[in-house]
Parts: sequence; structure tokens; C-alpha cells
Amino acid sequence: MNALTVLAAAGQILVSAAFVSIPVLRHRFGSVAKAAAVTELERQGVRPAVLEENRLRFDASGHEWWAPGAFAAASLAAAVLNLLGSSWGTTLTWVFSSIAFLANIAILQSQLGAVKSVRAAFGRKGDPELLRVDVPAFLAAAEGAFPAWTRVLQNVRHTVVFGGSALALTAAALV
Repeated sequence: MNALTVLAAAGQILVSAAFVSIPVLRHRFGSVAKAAAVTELERQGVRPAVLEENRLRFDASGHEWWAPGAFAAASLAAAVLNLLGSSWGTTLTWVFSSIAFLANIAILQSQLGAVKSVRAAFGRKGDPELLRVDVPAFLAAAEGAFPAWTRVLQNVRHTVVFGGSALALTAAALV
């Protein structure tokens, strides 16, 4: 095993940890965010039950957990195969690190356009009550319920995923 292989695996392990960080945060504070969102909906005169009726959640259930969990597992599997010296490690590094890098671009874009995407999602639901929601205030209330360091964690997470994926891909290219 050479230093580049270890470097690729280290990047992949960091990417794996980064992908599970936000679901863990959402699992821990999602109920608090939901309570804040409910309070905001009540302030706006919107029935809070509209969240449940449309399956809107703030915790790490459903795709909020399985998608990042799958990325984390794939990255970790590639790291283990790299550390074991398997040629599959390099192949999976190319596949999973590329996908993780591109998926992180989509995640970042989604976060930067959250108001627009939530409005569009509410529109697709077809529920007239959801269309009345002041989305910026709704999101601000939910986001405000998470710890103050959440934004820092998100930025660190993006940096680690981009950097770790790039590091793993570069190391794979040089092996």
C-alpha cells in the first residue's frame, strides 16, 4: 500500500463523515425546528396540520437519511477497499468520489435556492393552504431552531466533501 492510496482513503473517510453530519444534526434538532415552523405557520394563519398532511418533515427521515447514508457507505466502502489494496478500491473511488462531488454541487445549489425550491415544492403539492405560506419566514423560523453553529457545519461539510473527493480522485489518478 502506498501513500497515495492512504491519502485517497483518508479523503473518502472524511467525505463519509461529512455526509452523515447533517442527518445526525437533523435527527437531533428536527423536532425543535418543526415546533418553530408550526409556530410560524400559526402566526401566518395556516393550519399546522398541513405539514403532516403533505408529509413535510424537518428530521432525518426518508431521503434525508438514506441518500447521505448511501453516499457515506459507498465512500467508506471504497476507502476500506483502497486500504485493503483491492483494485476495486480505485475503480469505486472514480465512481463514488465523482458522484459525491457532483451531488454536493446539487446540495449546495439547493441550499442556496431554498426559498425558490420550497415554493416550487409547495406548488407541486397542489394544496392551496401551502401556497399561502410566507416561505422565507417559514424557513427562517425552522432554520433558527437549529444551533447557531449549523451554518458553520454546513460550510465545513461542503468543504470536506469537495476537498476529500478531489483528493481521492487525484490520488486515484496518480496510483
